[in-house]
Amino acid sequence: MSGKVTNEHGQRPQRKRKAGPKPRHVPLRTCIACGESRPKRELIRIVRLPDGHVVLDPTGKKSGRGAYLCAKRSCWEPALRKGKLEHEFGVTLTPEDRAELEAYVETLPVEETPAPPKTSKKPRATRTQASGDATP
Repeated sequence: MSGKVTNEHGQRPQRKRKAGPKPRHVPLRTCIACGESRPKRELIRIVRLPDGHVVLDPTGKKSGRGAYLCAKRSCWEPALRKGKLEHEFGVTLTPEDRAELEAYVETLPVEETPAPPKTSKKPRATRTQASGDATP
């Protein structure tokens, strides 16, 4: 005996295959404004080109340092206003680059913010009611 595992016909047993195809890997990226991880295709890539300009990268294939933002105004406006893009890329946005990005923000739909939940306020008990000394 050679020590190899074989079946009654002298053949190696076949490995059992998994049922169905292997699930495809979905790359995740993080929005620099809200910090939420989402599939790469759902986010919008902004890239700092080697010449220092900051532009939109809809294809996701431009050469340079990239950052991602959700396709929501609530992420874009603070990223431009508070300098998160400038911090991420380590450059100051030129007025032309800022104008191009702000023009893109104007094309994004305005999200409706959900109304805060209404809380019913219960009347607070006074000291005399709480201690039981109140007279009816």
